[in-house]
Amino acid sequence: QVQLVESGGGLVQAGGSLTLSCVASGMAFNRAAMGWFRQAPGKERAFVAAITGILTSGTPVANSVRGRFTISRDNAKTTVYLQMDKLSPDDTAVYSCDLRGENWPSAVSSTYDYWGEGAQVTVSA
Repeated sequence: QVQLVESGGGLVQAGGSLTLSCVASGMAFNRAAMGWFRQAPGKERAFVAAITGILTSGTPVANSVRGRFTISRDNAKTTVYLQMDKLSPDDTAVYSCDLRGENWPSAVSSTYDYWGEGAQVTVSA
């Protein structure tokens, strides 16, 4: 059974930083593309960033976070990270990691096979 567990969320002031972690278990992690998505109150789920599996390389990032957020992964720890810098109140949302059972990442939420419950990130002005 595939499980994805996020951690690292919390409350931070505008301009601050947070690092989210997502530990995956239950399937071959190395070849799976991973993505981070977020959902703010009253808004649809939105793509944040993704990273390819081990067969290739690439990290597509949403325009809204480019230059501020960085996705990375540690295959030995079956963990994907989202380093978030220069946070603004607009970044307030529940962030979840998604796993796609193929190497290529995607910005489309429905193309992922599994997802975690999410971690709340709140940025105060």
